[in-house]
Amino acid sequence: MTKKKTFGNAAFYIGNTLIALIFVSPLIWMISSSLKPEAQIFKGLNSLSTFIPTEASLNNYVEVFQRINMWKFIGNSLFYVLVIILLDLLVNSICGYALAKFEFKGKNLLLTLVISLMVFPAEAIMLPMYREMADLGWINSWASLIVPFVAKCFSIYMFRQFFLDIPDELLEAASIDGCGPVRTFFQVVMPISGTVYATIFILDFVAHWNDFMWPLLVVTGEEKRTIQLAIQTFFGSKPINYGPIMASLTISAIPMLLMFIFLQKYYVEGIASTGIKG
Repeated sequence: MTKKKTFGNAAFYIGNTLIALIFVSPLIWMISSSLKPEAQIFKGLNSLSTFIPTEASLNNYVEVFQRINMWKFIGNSLFYVLVIILLDLLVNSICGYALAKFEFKGKNLLLTLVISLMVFPAEAIMLPMYREMADLGWINSWASLIVPFVAKCFSIYMFRQFFLDIPDELLEAASIDGCGPVRTFFQVVMPISGTVYATIFILDFVAHWNDFMWPLLVVTGEEKRTIQLAIQTFFGSKPINYGPIMASLTISAIPMLLMFIFLQKYYVEGIASTGIKG
C-alpha cells in the first residue's frame, strides 16, 4: 500500500510538473528569444535548443530603450493602473460591505443588478463609454483611463462574499466599544481582509496592465501612452525585428511575475475564501 501511495504521489508531481512546463514554455521561449540575435530566434523551433540562447546578449534590451522612452511608458502604466486599483479597493469594498452587513430597502434588487451586470463583456459597452468620454472632453486624459474602471461589479461581489464570513459578533463588539459603521469598517474589517484585497489587487493589475484596446481608443498622444501601446510601435516600423519585440514583452511581463511571486499565497487564499456561496 505504501509503495502504491509513493508511486501515485510521484506520478502526480511529475504530471503536474510537465503540465506546468507546457504552460510556462511560451514565457521561457520569449525570455530566451529576447537574448538572442535576430537570426537565431526562429532556429531550432522543433527542438529544446530553442529555449537556450547560445549567443546571449542584452543588445535587444539596449535597442528597446534607445528606440522608445520605455521608462516613461512604464511609469504611465504604473500610475494609472495603481490609481484604478486603489480606488477600486476603496469604493468597491465599501459597496460590498454594505451589501453583506447592512439591511436597506432595495438591497436584493441591487445585488441582483450587480450580478447581472457581471455577464456583460467590456467590449459590449466600449463604444458608449468612448462616446461618454468624448462628450465630457476627457479624451487623451488620465480621467478617461481611470474613471470608467473604478466601480466594478465583480469586485463588489468578491468583497461581499468575503465579508459575509466575518462574524456579526465581531462587528457588534466594535459597536459596543463605541465604533461607528465607518470606523468599524476601516479599523476592524479592513485589517482582517487582506486576502480578498490582495486577490482584487492582482486581478486588477493584470487586467489593466495588459489592457490594449481601451488605451488605444482614448490615448491620442505620446504623453500618456501606456507600455502596451509603446510595444505596438515595434510592429509599425519596418523592418520588423522580433528581438526588440521579445525584449519589450519581457520587460512588460516583469511586474506581473514579481507580483505573482510575492502575492500568490494571498491570491489562492482569497479565491478559496470568496468561493461561490451565500
